[in-house]
Amino acid sequence: MKTQKKKRKWVKITLITLLVLFLSFGIYSYSIYKSFKTAVDTMHQPIERKQSDKRQEPVEVKKDPFTVLMLGVDERQGDKGRSDSMIVLAVNPQKQSVKMLSIPRDTRTEIVGKGKEDKINHAYAFGGVPMAMDTVENFLDIPIDYYIQINMEGFKDIVDAVGGVTVQNDLDFTVGQYHFAKGKITLNGDEALSYSRMRHEDPRGDFGRQERQRQIIQAVIKEGASLSTLTNFSDIFSALGKNVKTNLTFDQMAAIQKN
Repeated sequence: MKTQKKKRKWVKITLITLLVLFLSFGIYSYSIYKSFKTAVDTMHQPIERKQSDKRQEPVEVKKDPFTVLMLGVDERQGDKGRSDSMIVLAVNPQKQSVKMLSIPRDTRTEIVGKGKEDKINHAYAFGGVPMAMDTVENFLDIPIDYYIQINMEGFKDIVDAVGGVTVQNDLDFTVGQYHFAKGKITLNGDEALSYSRMRHEDPRGDFGRQERQRQIIQAVIKEGASLSTLTNFSDIFSALGKNVKTNLTFDQMAAIQKN
């Protein structure tokens, strides 16, 4: 009888422990969900732009390949109003792949809506996100479905929120107070911003700068998706909400995240 009572007692304790753990996990998961939704709702900025003429049917982000124009807007004094970087993301949910194409900001092309040729990064200054999307779409001759606008000055907060990033640097150089040695290096937010902006000391010029920007973006995505960042989700979502704008909805972002 005593043995049976002990067994029942341990079963009861085990069940209570599992229940507490389950409830704690549920509360924690809800906190992550709520923070994510709040951040996405803050980031969501619809634009007055119809579906691309190059699309015959609406895109379903759960299954259809789609494109996103990523605009890095430099808000430093003297640089306001121009997109510092333009990267097109080609996302394929079925293959779970993302391809990135950087567009040199000094590329000359027709600015759609202006009827003249100019540097492609001036499209944002002339007509904001819609004109930038139309111009890139015309230049590449592919549909541009969505946009993500990043405040480059605040991008360092996102890097710090994920705990810094590690990249493979192929060029030894110095920018201001920061020295970037050749090889694998770990960067905080300020360092990552300086690293991604440098182009004058690079023999490749703007092409080298574009490569470093892609490195930082890929590293942020990698760190943000790792389990180690779960304890810091509040800071990550807060930094995203303050520095990112997009016309992707919460449901679309959630569907993309699942893939």
